[in-house]
Amino acid sequence: MGHAVGKDIYKKLGVKIDNLAFRAPWNETFHALLREIYASEEADLVLLMPATLTTFDRLRAITGYGEAPLRNLLESLCLKGLVMDLWLFDTYHYMPSPMVVGIFELTMMRTAQDQDWKKVSRLFHDYMLGQRDFLAANCAHGEKVGLLRTIPHEEVIDQQDCVEILDYERASAIIEEQNTFTIGTCSCRHVAMHVGTKTCDVPLDTCSAFGIAAEFLSRRGFAEKVSKGEMKDNIARSKELGLVLNIDNVQRNPSFLCHCCSDCCHLLVGMKKWGYSNIVITANFLPQTDLDSCTGCGLCARACPIDARTMVPDDVPGSKRKKKPVTNAAVCLGCGVCALKCKSRALALVHKKKRIITPEKTFERIMLQCLERGTIQNQLFDNPQSATHKFMRGFVGGFLRLSPVKRALMSDALRSTFLAAMKKGATVQGRGWMTEI
Repeated sequence: MGHAVGKDIYKKLGVKIDNLAFRAPWNETFHALLREIYASEEADLVLLMPATLTTFDRLRAITGYGEAPLRNLLESLCLKGLVMDLWLFDTYHYMPSPMVVGIFELTMMRTAQDQDWKKVSRLFHDYMLGQRDFLAANCAHGEKVGLLRTIPHEEVIDQQDCVEILDYERASAIIEEQNTFTIGTCSCRHVAMHVGTKTCDVPLDTCSAFGIAAEFLSRRGFAEKVSKGEMKDNIARSKELGLVLNIDNVQRNPSFLCHCCSDCCHLLVGMKKWGYSNIVITANFLPQTDLDSCTGCGLCARACPIDARTMVPDDVPGSKRKKKPVTNAAVCLGCGVCALKCKSRALALVHKKKRIITPEKTFERIMLQCLERGTIQNQLFDNPQSATHKFMRGFVGGFLRLSPVKRALMSDALRSTFLAAMKKGATVQGRGWMTEI
């Protein structure tokens, strides 16, 4: 068993995390953050773990740890959210938490007095929002597959325009399909509260989860189980507060739903501050204004969480308005928050001309996401201790990082073929169960 020792352990841990599903580039802020939340022995174990979900027996064989020390370290890491243990197919599977969704959310969903939350919050804020590095590593190269996608507030969709609203675009349908629900502390608002940037009166307890993720969060104390009715009430409250609904970017069995405000949400603040409009995958809708009914009050523009809705001088002949609203379609989320605030009912959501492709399952999202970010080789060859796997990670990773290759595999023509090959490969490796998640 080869353990990392000395001052380099956190640099090696940073490289490990950077090679998971979401990039986490190295800088001194990241170094300080890792030192704050990982004990050295915890970092040592994470370095030896596969990047993907792994059973305890395989983990023990790969890492070389004895049963008792391994269980003790895993327990410590899982309680902190630095490792996830998910109950799948009659056994627990363990996986190092990526930066998001993982380390950030699970760390800041905790409120126990065992951490200097002001210090940790400042480190997360400075790393994820105060510097461009983090968002640039994940969004500056035209990435199309994000962790979250916006779903609209259903009440403001133009029913005459939308003959069919797909179930995975409706919060009500998503909730009806689930059986297990949790609500926990919003990580972004928790950070903003300690950093001093929270100006809204939105409560902390909004973060929603479903299914397997909800089971993990409740079992590990990150969130409280709630009923289906309470989850519906949570959605209704977000409507009243004018929050953006951002959900796990999959069609089937989404894991989480965020209720985002413009002053706290790292995603929305990041879009406004650094200009990366692909941080969140937009909904398949855009607001449309009936100018005959619009009074030009500007409530819709003030409500827009990312300033995609603005007021301009009115040039409509005969209009009594001084200004009229316009929408920047290139950045608009399609959330419908603007329409919720329209008192004259002059605003509704209509379908975009071209539908945005949403991965069917989590397996597909992770494969496409890692392909775009150059880390897919770590999902395919999972044993950090194997020389063969190390060679294959280098060989395959180098090939798939080539821009022409990535563009081809992400294209409409080859994307389905690529995903089919990934599913077949997982099955050959005895991990076909992963394709069902």
